Amino acid sequence: MNTLIETKRLVLREITFDDKEELFLLHSDPKVQKWTGEPVIKSMKEVEQSIAIRLKDYREYGFGRLAVIQKETSKFIGWAGLTYLPEFDKVDIGYRLKKKFWGMGYATEASKAIIDYGFKVLNLDLIIAIALPENKTSIRVMEKIGMVYDKKAPYDEIIQEAIWYKLERETYNQK
Repeated sequence: MNTLIETKRLVLREITFDDKEELFLLHSDPKVQKWTGEPVIKSMKEVEQSIAIRLKDYREYGFGRLAVIQKETSKFIGWAGLTYLPEFDKVDIGYRLKKKFWGMGYATEASKAIIDYGFKVLNLDLIIAIALPENKTSIRVMEKIGMVYDKKAPYDEIIQEAIWYKLERETYNQK
């Protein structure tokens, strides 16, 4: 297990093919996928393709989405992390947790640690976050971790009105 980040309650490590069943449970839940703009996963093959992309991201960019493990139980509760969006030439922070772990502060806790890692270890200059306007909870997490509203703009052909937040390293270092 390649642990990259540890917080008080969480371990964040690279996603592996050993996580496929847990990722399937996460991404096949319609309530979890509702505000993501992504369809519900229907097969293990889709999960395996997603994991292959994560592994490629680690090799190509040196970072990617990470498995979020609850320290107390050693259970996989979701994922969080950075990803490079080549279509925008920007690094995005994202998070997705199993429904039973919502509202416990895990997304905020993981995201604060990831932001710190992104600026202090990876030396990124800018981190963005994108959400559907209806996803008030995710937007609140963005605000809690210090991100500021940037714009309302398209994300892709399907999502024409996304909410964009950003945080610059210079602003982060002033806090």
